[in-house]
Amino acid sequence: MKCRLCILFCFTYRRICKALHIRRKFVDALKDDEKQANHVLDEMQLLYVLEENMREKGLSWEQRTAERKEHATPVLERLGQWLEENQYSYRPQSPMGKAITYTRSRWAGLCAYTLHGQMEIDNNLVENAVRPLAVGRKAFLFAGSHKAAEMTAGMYSFMASCKKNKVNEFDWLKDVFERIQSHKQRDLYQLLPSNWEEYRIRA
Repeated sequence: MKCRLCILFCFTYRRICKALHIRRKFVDALKDDEKQANHVLDEMQLLYVLEENMREKGLSWEQRTAERKEHATPVLERLGQWLEENQYSYRPQSPMGKAITYTRSRWAGLCAYTLHGQMEIDNNLVENAVRPLAVGRKAFLFAGSHKAAEMTAGMYSFMASCKKNKVNEFDWLKDVFERIQSHKQRDLYQLLPSNWEEYRIRA
């Protein structure tokens, strides 16, 4: 069962670069070229405004995917073109040079969130969810083994995902423990908290 939980945990991770990290680089670059750094920040703000509007409307992940394709993709295309045109305009070690290099090396990861509405533009929601754990950080230093630490991190991630998706943690965990052994590996995504209610009804 432990191996299957690890596989399920892996479904929740992707090599996605969060926009928040890139945004911070260009905030640091304001002292280098305020006009151009603000241009990038203004464009990125459009992405965040779109996300906020979709959250307020309570759109489904399918609708979020469509909205991002229509409104976010053109913004990213403009930013990509700007990066291409300005990649040699600044010294590599200058704040703007570093911001551009950092962004270009992670460009595919930045754009990945537009491919699926269940992905987030940044990890603010995750950071907010795990922040309470910082209170007991010293208590979690010793997990017994590296594998135990990985499983603990995985379970915390699952619990945070349950909270985000308004799923009862006990009900989810009990159901997963009862069904995961007989569940086909290719269908493990159905047991994720974000998909659990939908596929539980169909089962």
